[in-house]
Amino acid sequence: MAEAAPKLDTAPLLAVRDLEGWYGESHVLHGINLDVAQGEVVTLLGRNGAGKTTTLKAIMGILAKRKGSVTLNGRELIGLPSRDIARAGIALCPEERAIFSSLSVEENLMLPPRVKPGGLSVEQIFEMFPNLKERLSSQGTKLSGGEQQMLAIGRILRTGANLLLLDEPTEGLAPVIVQQIGATIAMLKQQGFTIVLVEQNFHFAASVADRHYVIELGKVIDTIPNAELEENIEKLHAYLGV
Repeated sequence: MAEAAPKLDTAPLLAVRDLEGWYGESHVLHGINLDVAQGEVVTLLGRNGAGKTTTLKAIMGILAKRKGSVTLNGRELIGLPSRDIARAGIALCPEERAIFSSLSVEENLMLPPRVKPGGLSVEQIFEMFPNLKERLSSQGTKLSGGEQQMLAIGRILRTGANLLLLDEPTEGLAPVIVQQIGATIAMLKQQGFTIVLVEQNFHFAASVADRHYVIELGKVIDTIPNAELEENIEKLHAYLGV
């Protein structure tokens, strides 16, 4: 049986209950349960193929076939199309970043519509990522991997979403850029954003997260508060095959 989500002191912003999902006929999520409080940073940890990215896609409504419950501030999102889930205040930054290669940095930033009040301005995004301001007219193909990741995160910050789903934001990046992404996540947390982070880099996850959900074979098998990480390190290494 999948592990139940832990009880939070306050009602969660995001509550996922018994979430199941399929790719075609392949049943890949088997009853995901998790809670995320307002202002938390929570990571989904697990080996490749465990179901972490699929969980984000199911929350966002990208997965064509899913069942269970996903609520945001108590509002049920199962059955809604992705565009309505975005309007509710959730944004996904995919692992592949989805930068439009033929468009400039400025054009990529201006592309997504604001779906809710409160989205960051382009000027605020440039304060957060000065590199992007320097590359304002550069095409997506001319950007480094780190700059593409900054652009992908900056783009979803314009939408007004306050729950951010970040899929492998440090994948393939140099250590100095990983540090910058970590500082950005800490800054967003201070500004009141809530973040669900899929991450293979365990040490990075430990530096930014409040709690960790361990996913295996499409189920949450453990929940580890970051404050208890050290005492659970051997168990976590066994889960992740580190």
